[in-house]
Amino acid sequence: MTKKQQVKKKSTWSWEPINPVDNSPLFDWPPSVGKVLTWAKKNYFSISIRMFVILLALATWLIATPALESCREFSLGWITYIYVRNLVLIVIIAGGLHLYLYTFRRQDDKLKFDFRWMIKGNKLFSFRDQVYDNIYWTVVYAVSFWTIFEVLFMWAYANSFLPQISFSSNPIWFIMLLLIIPVWHSMHFYWTHRALHYKPLYDRVHSVHHRNISIGPWSGLSMHPVESFIYLTSIILHLFVASSPFHIVFHLQFLVFNAVIAHSGFEGILFKEKKILDIGRFHHQLHHRFFECNYGNQEMPWDTWFGTFNDGSEDAMVKIRKNRIL
Repeated sequence: MTKKQQVKKKSTWSWEPINPVDNSPLFDWPPSVGKVLTWAKKNYFSISIRMFVILLALATWLIATPALESCREFSLGWITYIYVRNLVLIVIIAGGLHLYLYTFRRQDDKLKFDFRWMIKGNKLFSFRDQVYDNIYWTVVYAVSFWTIFEVLFMWAYANSFLPQISFSSNPIWFIMLLLIIPVWHSMHFYWTHRALHYKPLYDRVHSVHHRNISIGPWSGLSMHPVESFIYLTSIILHLFVASSPFHIVFHLQFLVFNAVIAHSGFEGILFKEKKILDIGRFHHQLHHRFFECNYGNQEMPWDTWFGTFNDGSEDAMVKIRKNRIL
């Protein structure tokens, strides 16, 4: 072990943000218009995961999605097309991030939260390899359920079983849905995730995901099939509100690629020693390390409301260690 590694072993993290983790200002009281506008600018009017997914979903919808009229009947052709497209996307994005950050280590450990890298030779993981384990659960189950949900909704829209809007028919609601979906996901994720920490469900289902303490891009969707299914049921929102096939593509890709990118294990991507893109979420990294905190995400302050919020500060760490001793 090098001297550098020995120093890191004495601390909790290889790298951590200077400021404590905070929630979005959307639910602050009293509300602050200035903070909300700053948050919106960062998430929707600059380079961000959210803008990346919106643009990816738009490109997918325009050039890589079967025509809606061809989806009126289930057939192997268009269903296979969607599955292969989804598989290619996950390989390019999760695989590309993994190659850049972990295989080639293009920025070494700069902005990497945990000092540990991907684990090999541990029987806890399928194939005794964390990366192969994560790829297996992601490709075999998550991509399959992602495709199934997309196929079912495309079929339902094609047969007019669900109310459908377009940008031309209702532009305000069309755009508003892109803002509502992440908030809805935040609520859905907190409560389903909290339920998965109920011991019988944790032992049989959620423990597969929590094998990953030091996380990487392939860890985001490395889940037991029951959890993969539950996670993606966020899409049921569209059974109750008028939307469009484009919103289905966006919603599912937001669930998938937000998880992939946020589990990258790095706070950001560097270019010439300057951070050009936020990727990993220290908020969720804290959950993977300490388990009993930060069940939700930063969109809505559910953890603050229910006393499970960990901002990563030294006071929070002292409280966690004290509770574990007790």
